[in-house]
Amino acid sequence: MGKGVDARVAKTTEIDWDGVKAPSRDAFEVLAQAAFDRLPEEFRALCSDVIFNVTEFPEDDVLKELEAESPFDLLGLFSGVGLPQQGYAPQTGQMPNTIHLYRRPILDYWAEHDESLGAIVSHVMIHEIGHHFGFSDDDMEAIEAAAER
Repeated sequence: MGKGVDARVAKTTEIDWDGVKAPSRDAFEVLAQAAFDRLPEEFRALCSDVIFNVTEFPEDDVLKELEAESPFDLLGLFSGVGLPQQGYAPQTGQMPNTIHLYRRPILDYWAEHDESLGAIVSHVMIHEIGHHFGFSDDDMEAIEAAAER
């Protein structure tokens, strides 16, 4: 074993694993709020009317509409009308724009990847905010690819 592995093993043995649990829904909401609070003010201001909703899993009708094979396939979802499609005034009866973060699928993803939970929550949130701004999945993939260069 290398020194880096030895250091990680030493840190692991320092943690009281018997007391460690996955974050509750309330703790997850705090984590999501902290991720949102780290975003630039200009970005947050454009999301002032967006509702953030943490639930365990997507609703069955959402899974069916998106043809998801499993409730773990979807980490987040934007529902509503993106900013570019909105008129000058909200339509009567229009539901508020909502970003859904799905706790259990995000935790499952976290367990299988070498990323921090905070980074994953931030990524999912920013992705869904991108839909609020009117970007498609393809648009956001291109932006992410360009940022990685």
